[in-house]
Amino acid sequence: MIEPKNHLILALDVIGIERAAKVAQLTAEYIDAIKIHWPVILERGLHGVRGLAELAPVIVDAKLSDIPSTNRVACEIMRCSGASGVICQGFAGEDSVRACVEAGGDVYVLVEMSHPGSLQFISKHSEEIARMARNVGASGIVAPANRPEKLASYREIVGPSMQILCPGIGIQGGNPGDAVAMGADFEIVGRAICSAKDPGLAAKEIAQAIASKVRR
Repeated sequence: MIEPKNHLILALDVIGIERAAKVAQLTAEYIDAIKIHWPVILERGLHGVRGLAELAPVIVDAKLSDIPSTNRVACEIMRCSGASGVICQGFAGEDSVRACVEAGGDVYVLVEMSHPGSLQFISKHSEEIARMARNVGASGIVAPANRPEKLASYREIVGPSMQILCPGIGIQGGNPGDAVAMGADFEIVGRAICSAKDPGLAAKEIAQAIASKVRR
């Protein structure tokens, strides 16, 4: 699993592979992992994963939500491409999530999303999904930093050995450090870093803000 040095994961949601590579290089000193999503995947496929992995562990945020056999193959391909971990949707059910875990590598199960639409369906079952993630042996869960009041419940469910990754910092309302202060392991930050005039400085300031709130 990812080593929590700075408790910060870069969401590299950048259009343009050259720009993405530059942001990753500028921020590498302050981040613990890089999460790539569809903007990078659709432009370059998985060919850029190994280069990014030289800077930090790479998590592919494909939000896998297919049948078990398809999920398993997808995870195997991502792992062979150099990814350390993947993110899958929990709502697809235990068999689909278990297939991801059995494929090897770190698997982080999305229990709730950070946008308002998550409240309509997914969030209503988020604690059930967290229990399922624990039961199948996932590496951790993904839960929103902009709803930090729920993180204590998630930590109680998954226990101390599973990691909690939290998006929703900055533009979506979460404050740097609040999720970690509530028991999360990592905060995932994208636009607040990638859109900054100086991504390296932005990452440094966010890492410092998180460090000031880390539980001692």
